[in-house]
Formats: sequence, C-alpha cells, structure tokens
Amino acid sequence: MESATTTRPLRVPARATDRAVADVVRDYITLTKPRIISLLLLTTVATMFVALAGVPPLSTVLWTMLGGYLAAGGAGAINHYVDRDRDARMARTRGRPLVAGRIEPLHGLAFGIALGVLAAVQLALTVNVLSAALALSGLLGYVVVYTIWLKPLTPQNIVIGGAAGAVPPLVGWAAATGGLAPEALYPFAIVFLWTPPHFWALSLLIKDDYARTGIPMLPVVKGDVATHRQILLYALILFAFTLLPFATGFFGAIYLAAALVLGAGFAGLATLLLRHPTRRVALRLYLYSLVYLALLFCAMAVDRTI
Repeated sequence: MESATTTRPLRVPARATDRAVADVVRDYITLTKPRIISLLLLTTVATMFVALAGVPPLSTVLWTMLGGYLAAGGAGAINHYVDRDRDARMARTRGRPLVAGRIEPLHGLAFGIALGVLAAVQLALTVNVLSAALALSGLLGYVVVYTIWLKPLTPQNIVIGGAAGAVPPLVGWAAATGGLAPEALYPFAIVFLWTPPHFWALSLLIKDDYARTGIPMLPVVKGDVATHRQILLYALILFAFTLLPFATGFFGAIYLAAALVLGAGFAGLATLLLRHPTRRVALRLYLYSLVYLALLFCAMAVDRTI
C-alpha cells in the first residue's frame, strides 16, 4: 500500500508543454522575419510569370518559394545575431528572441547558417544551380555587405546594400528560364530604386532608436529635411524608370496604367512629406510603399501573362 507521505511525480499538463514548444517554434520563425519575406517572395514569383510570359509550372513555383524563404530566412536569422547588441538599445527591437534571451545567440546564428546552406542545396537540386547561386549571393550581400559593413559605416548604407534585397526577382527569373536576360534588370532595378525611399520613410519613424545605437541612417546624419528631399528624388527616379519597360515594348498597357497610377501616388506622398513633414505622413508613405511594390509586380505578371 502506498504511504500517505510518498511523493508522487509532478505531472506537467500537456497543454502547457505544447505551448512551450509552440513558443520556441514561434521565436525561431520570428528570426526569419516572415513579414519581410512575404513581399520578397511576391517579387520572386511575379518575376517568374514575367520571364516566361506565361504561367510557370506549379512545382517550380513551390520549390522556388521554399528556397527563397530559406535563403531570406537564413539572412534574417544571421542579421538578428549580428545586430543583437544594437537591437537591445532600440525600443522597436529589444523584444527580439536573441535580445530577450529566449534563444541563445549562437543557436540563432547556427540556425541562420543552416537555413542558408539548406536553401542553396535545395534550390540546386530542385530548381537549378543559377537560382541557388543567386539566392546565396543575396544572403551574403544582406549579411556581409549591408549589415556588417555598410550599415554602421555610411548613411548611404541602404542605397548600396539595397541591391541584396533586389536579388529575389533575379532568382525568380533564373528559376523560370534557367538563365538571365537583359530584361531581368527591369524588376531588379525597380526593387533597387524602391528600397531607399521605402526604408528612409521607416527611418524617419524610428530615427531616435538609430541615434541611440550610433547607426548613421540618413535622418540621423543629414536630418529630416535632407531625408525628405532624398525620398522625393528617389520616388521621381523610380517613377521615371518604371516607364522604361513600356517604352521599350517589354510591358504593355496594363503595366503602364499601374505604373502611372502607383508611381503618381508614390511621388505625391513624397511631395506631401516634403511640404508637411509629420510622422503621420511618413507612416502613410511607408505603408503605401509596401502596397506600391506588391501591386506593381502583380501588374507586371498580369501584363506579361495576358
């Protein structure tokens, strides 16, 4: 007979254990920066339609999306590791998994490297070697060129480093066709030119955080007015460039209509920011820039497919 004083083993409720596992999984997913990746994948897949002027095989699309997520997610996780000390001094990022201690920094780094390697192998085996090489170059460009080298060095960091964020359309083109063509520079350049005004609008909203960490973002180094002018300049350059693919005959009327309407909206908000420099306008411009890129790439795909 069991004694009344016998200690029974403590039982952990199954639901509590499940929640703990779910929290860990959620934190590792957070390291991959999924909200950013969703827009990158849209530019990748849309470019596949553009490259083929038709519908790519579903299997190719899915394998490319998986490899793209792994590569961009690996870059994001490594970025979390490199920026962990800066993130600890920023209100926007101090709750990130590595900063808060929910994931060991070296575990986050290993996770990011593993995702990058897996992406290269998976794309090479299931899509083609060129798409794998391009995805890997994007990861290295984001981590080494932008995060480690340019970000703490110059207020032009996002201009030069933005090329890494423009690689996904090249991955999509290579995945769809097995190679690259001169026209692949159109979607690449659009993302490249879009990145500075998009990111500078965000920088205006969190410039105090950047100032505390010593990161020389444009609003911190040059001030708000200079940043507003640069945003408008890049918005106008982007607007003009988006008309070039139509002028050369690569895109048709559907794309032109989207480029005109969306570009006018972007330039209009950038002008409004210069004349009425408020946080509200900066936030509107930042959010609009996300919609702008998504809709423009959708218009590209529809135009070429139809």
